[in-house]
This record gives sequence, C-alpha cells and structure tokens, in this order.
Amino acid sequence: MKTQFGQAWDLLFHPPVAHRGLWNHEGAPENSLAAFQQACEAGYGIELDVHLSADGEAVVHHDYSVKRMTGLEGRIRDYTADDLGKMKLKGTDEGIPTLLETLALIGHRAMVHVELKTPFGQVGPLEQRVHEILIDHNGPVCVIGFNPYSHAWFAERFPGVLRGLDSWAWSDEQPHLSKEQRQSFARLEQVAIAKPHFLAMSLDTVSDPKVAAYREEGMPVVAWTVRDPAAWETVKPYCDNLIFEGFRA
Repeated sequence: MKTQFGQAWDLLFHPPVAHRGLWNHEGAPENSLAAFQQACEAGYGIELDVHLSADGEAVVHHDYSVKRMTGLEGRIRDYTADDLGKMKLKGTDEGIPTLLETLALIGHRAMVHVELKTPFGQVGPLEQRVHEILIDHNGPVCVIGFNPYSHAWFAERFPGVLRGLDSWAWSDEQPHLSKEQRQSFARLEQVAIAKPHFLAMSLDTVSDPKVAAYREEGMPVVAWTVRDPAAWETVKPYCDNLIFEGFRA
C-alpha cells in the first residue's frame, strides 16, 4: 500500500485530521477557506465535504441545504458555484468555496480527505468532476464517503487514489435504503462493493469486532468525530488516526 500511495498512505496515520477544517463558532466557520488555512498552519490533515452545484462544479459544504450555514433557503444543487461563493457563512466574509479553490489554497501543506456526499442512486456526476480535479492536484489526498457505489466508481476508473469507506451504526432511516440494506451496511457487507483501502468509523462502531478483523488484516481504521481528549483516549486502541473537532488533537 505504501508503495502504491506514497505520501498519502503515510499521512493517513499522522497527523490528526481536522473535521471540516480547524473551525470554531467564534471564528472561521466550518468548511471555509479560513478554516482550511488554519488547519494547514497548525499542521493537521483536513477533512472536507463536496457536493455538485447547479452548474456541475464540486463545491465544499457539508449539508445538502444551505440553510444552517447561510440562513438562506434552498439546496446546494439549486445554486451555481458563483452564487454559492457569494453567500456568507455564519455572518462572516467567508463564502462556500469550490474544491478547486480549496485545493489551490492547501497545495502540498496537508493531507486532504475529500468526502463525497453522493446520494444513493446518483453516482457518477460528482465522482467524475472530483476525478477531473484530483488528476491535477499534486498534494496528498484520499477520497472518503458512505456510498459504496461511489467507491466502486473510483475503484474502476481511478484506482490510483486512496479511498476510505465511511460507516456507522445505520440506525436511522435513510432515503433510498431499505431496512434490510441498512442492516447489511451495519454488518459492513458493503465493504465487498466498495473495496476500500481503509475504514472511517463512527465512535460508536470503531470497537466492533468486524472492524477489528479488517484492521488485523491490514486495513487501517480512522475514528470520527472525536470531540474531546477523553473520547480519543477511549477509542485510541481501536484505530490508527482520528478526525476531530472542538479541541486540538
């Protein structure tokens, strides 16, 4: 694995990864260029989320809606990238950046975990755009996400990128997923579809024996989202790195 992925593989284990950048409620908002700049300056890796805008650009934002972060109505996919860039995140001067702008800012300074927010049943357009962008990015990067079919898309078309499958307890109802599918995913049966290089597991599932079995076979495990030192001490024996927020890991 190290030979195949080089620096990205090494940086998977250290340093810790700042969840949506290094942000806080009083300063730089989550998934903003300011938060990413602060993470770079502090020497952390960076996790960020991407969606497609109305004009087919990969933009960095967590929610499908812009409401929580901007106070405006509508979904990310309802606006062009230019419109999104002009919105103000949490009353600051920070807008919703594109993935291109974000990677240009980060450069080689940090390992970037790009989480694709691809809805089930809609694999293809977002993956293609992210693929096009990553081809021209020379810094360390990996692709993560919950949708195993998104991973399968990359495995077939862009096998040279490091990929991590996100998973959790799948306890809540999910659009496009039956109860049987959620139970299957909770058992990590989607690993056979995704064929990931590492797992990114929620804190309540990172100690699952199935996760331990994959780790023993050589598949690294990253824990998310760690919000205080005590939580990190609890999960540290079960994983190789953490995605954190709310404190300095």
